[in-house]
Amino acid sequence: MTTDINLSRTGRNSLILLRILIGWHFLYEGVLKLYNPAWTSKAYLSSAELLTPLFQWLSGDGMIHLVDNLNIFSLMVVGLSLLLGYFERIGSVFGICLLLMYYLAHPALPGASQAGTEGSYWIINKNLIEAAALFVLYQMPTGTYFGLQSLKKNSLNPKTK
Repeated sequence: MTTDINLSRTGRNSLILLRILIGWHFLYEGVLKLYNPAWTSKAYLSSAELLTPLFQWLSGDGMIHLVDNLNIFSLMVVGLSLLLGYFERIGSVFGICLLLMYYLAHPALPGASQAGTEGSYWIINKNLIEAAALFVLYQMPTGTYFGLQSLKKNSLNPKTK
């Protein structure tokens, strides 16, 4: 499914920049976790303040290894899809899901332990803002303008060369 973005060149380039920056953030987080043998999401999940039974189950000894590996893999795949501009809509959906899970574990709600900390303000935090940006990128994919999707588009349509 291709979507033609009816934006100025500056508007398209702004969305491409946003896509690349978010892609880099996701990929970096995944690679950082992959190469840190001590990293685990156990403490983050087991201290969840919302949907506590779900996050306690995910942080259990029988699940944590799978959850950690899925988290790393998902971060890297989302990051690559956004950086490369290929399957970016699917990457955006998975990125939104990850960010909403992070938010639900530690929401920026009044009285919550994360409220008021850097990047986590009253109700809104960095995870929600980045999820909203991914929603914009889902609505207006830019891979056909800059990314692997544009190479595929140009190879199928010789008139665009």
